[in-house]
Amino acid sequence: MKRILHLVLVSLVLLTSAVGCGSPRRVSRTPVVDKILERGVLIVGTTGDYRPLSYKEPETGDYWGFGIDVAGEIAENLGVSISYVQTSWPTLSADVSNPELFDFAIGGITITDARLGTMAMSEGYLCNGKTILCRKEDSSKYRTLEDIDRPEVKVMVNPGGLNEKFAREKLPNCSLIVHDKNEEIPSMVSRGDADVMITEITEAPWYVRNDSRLAAPLLDKPFTRGRIGILMRKGQDDLMEKANATIRAMKKDGTLKALHDKYGLIYGF
Repeated sequence: MKRILHLVLVSLVLLTSAVGCGSPRRVSRTPVVDKILERGVLIVGTTGDYRPLSYKEPETGDYWGFGIDVAGEIAENLGVSISYVQTSWPTLSADVSNPELFDFAIGGITITDARLGTMAMSEGYLCNGKTILCRKEDSSKYRTLEDIDRPEVKVMVNPGGLNEKFAREKLPNCSLIVHDKNEEIPSMVSRGDADVMITEITEAPWYVRNDSRLAAPLLDKPFTRGRIGILMRKGQDDLMEKANATIRAMKKDGTLKALHDKYGLIYGF
């Protein structure tokens, strides 16, 4: 009897130590996908300012774009509906790290070593690289970084992302302008408020097709090359497996190629 009582007491002590005094600490072991299925909704963070990858229509609040379509495929494969939460480039990492906001983020998010050091990223579903937008009549003026990196050249970027980082590192001598709303920059270049926009090969073609005043003279010779993927917190292995399985299936059955054609983007897989 004494031995039994001793074992009971030890068990109680261990349990008390595990949960703490007064404020129990519970570590959920429920897989992320199970939580999403129980909720019935996949919650996706996106900037909504990056046509044609992620754009929020100001009048209706509806989202559309390449990344939005990919997220829709993942939700469909999970058998749930989808909901979007707007994030921003300056707050992207902090927002992804907050499990209360959304399940993952999607849009024009480049896979980088820095991001992989603190977060998780899916397989790439879209090729990208740094390039420029400028006025059509200036196409011959800007062929190299040296052509752009001059005090008289007004270069515009959106804040907090890799475009601003690239401009600050590679164009220290230009007149750099940081503008809050990424989607407004192309038209500002068209009007002459800036000479060059640092952007991606995933974004530039859309603006060239939709604004005859613009050109992307270095579209086939980007300054960098990379891939865009889905960004999520580490430890969501089951959700990452579902996301990667969807991307692989889209590559295999031609859905991903069809999306590239739909948005006029370069298919590099």
